[in-house]
Amino acid sequence: MSTRAANRYAKALLDLAFEENQGEAVFKDMQLVAQTISENAELQLLLDSPIFKITDKKEALLSIFGSKISKLSSNLIGLLETNKRMSLLQLIAIQYSVLYNEKNQFVEASVTTAFPIDDKMKTLILAKAQELANGKEVHLHNKVDESIIGGFVLRVGDVQIDASILNKLGNLKRELIK
Repeated sequence: MSTRAANRYAKALLDLAFEENQGEAVFKDMQLVAQTISENAELQLLLDSPIFKITDKKEALLSIFGSKISKLSSNLIGLLETNKRMSLLQLIAIQYSVLYNEKNQFVEASVTTAFPIDDKMKTLILAKAQELANGKEVHLHNKVDESIIGGFVLRVGDVQIDASILNKLGNLKRELIK
């Protein structure tokens, strides 16, 4: 139920943002909001908690984001306060990004490597990601995770290619146990 509601809010925000030529600005706002909430457990608890007043939640969000977000994004926070749906903010932000990317024919892709990739490697990985994205423009993000030892893990939409050393060692271990 809440996912459907978040989708409706995100779609309405997307339509309004494009109508006012602010689609990209709101997209950046929603990325900031989603990332900030996901990285801050206390903020997540505040938004989900029935103990705190809805006005306190709004004040907290506006003090955090205030001048960092557009008027449309601030208005969304006000609307969520009015409708007592503040707990949906993170879902709305995530869904807005998905809808924005679909509308603009973008696909988000992430590649996890054991070390930062250079331009030559990025070009090769981007080519593979675009192949998996069926010709859509790909926005590639590189995450560094030394625990994969080497190789890479490429995720494009719902497709994942795990060519990491850690994965290959795990496969080898399972084969040896059999």
